[in-house]
Amino acid sequence: MAKTLLTGGSGFIGTHLARALADRGDELRLLARRNSDLDHLGVEFERATGDVTDRRAVRRAMKGVERVFHVAGTTSMRQGSADRVFAVNVDGTRTVLEEALRAEVGRVVHTSSAGALGPAEPGGTADEEQTFTAGGLGIPYINSKHEAELEAFRLAAQGLDVVIVNPTFVFGPDDPTGTSNGLIRRALLRQIPFYVGGALNVVDVRDVATGHLQAESKGRAAQRYLLGGRNFTLARLFSDIARISGVPEPPVRVPLGPTRLAAAAGRRAGLPVPVSDDELIASAQWWTYRSAKAKRELGFKPRPHEETLEDAIGWQMERLGDRVGRVPRSDPALRVFGRLLQLPERVGLG
Repeated sequence: MAKTLLTGGSGFIGTHLARALADRGDELRLLARRNSDLDHLGVEFERATGDVTDRRAVRRAMKGVERVFHVAGTTSMRQGSADRVFAVNVDGTRTVLEEALRAEVGRVVHTSSAGALGPAEPGGTADEEQTFTAGGLGIPYINSKHEAELEAFRLAAQGLDVVIVNPTFVFGPDDPTGTSNGLIRRALLRQIPFYVGGALNVVDVRDVATGHLQAESKGRAAQRYLLGGRNFTLARLFSDIARISGVPEPPVRVPLGPTRLAAAAGRRAGLPVPVSDDELIASAQWWTYRSAKAKRELGFKPRPHEETLEDAIGWQMERLGDRVGRVPRSDPALRVFGRLLQLPERVGLG
């Protein structure tokens, strides 16, 4: 039987996709780095050891493969991570897709991101036809996902049968890395003292896994499909998290410009500023989308957003135990950062 190759099986989407593929009856091969923990998957698979940027390892993993789900990537927006982000998201995607074409794989599903389309206009929503204009934001992660899509379209023009899926902001239970649900975790631990007034689309990880299978079986080659759910302003999202969990929502909404100035001043002063500049810029955008194309062509049907939030919050609360809602100790660095945040307004820069 021909095998299904999955990259990124140790991550949040990859974990749920591996289980969905196993439930479907696929014979799985997972390409994973030597130190990647896959014990939590609970499914049978063949392990291929290597990194997506290692062409020889990828070529070995492609032997006897009929279909590929390329999920591996990094979402880091921390300072100093740009080189690694482009190496994994762009160079890794190029390597995987080129080797899939060389191996004459029947179909590839490439996991991109809604971010590769760029944000919508404030108050609006975007779809797959939006022209990418987010390069000026200067966010390496966003630019890398866009460039990875260009690699997919380039290989499609050379004959690779590749379909692209663009998940939005993924929530849900059973997050082995904690990265995707980090926003919920920090809210439950009351580690978000302020927020910038952007918006985002939330989708359930279990629906994203199903959307991958639908894209593989029904998607058109060289097409991309947004896999999204409910659009939220950050204010509304934090309010819903507070309502479900009983933990007070972040108390202060701050303007982007003065906050960036304060953060830059804090970094120059050597303070451990709790957020990067890329994260601040990203949080002020409207990452809000329409998934009409996936619903129409794939049969994609996201579950009610209440179920997603309740399951994600409940799963996280079980793991945090009595730490949930505890008032954090006053952080001297954060107090100084708060005073810096007030300075731009005092000197007329707000």
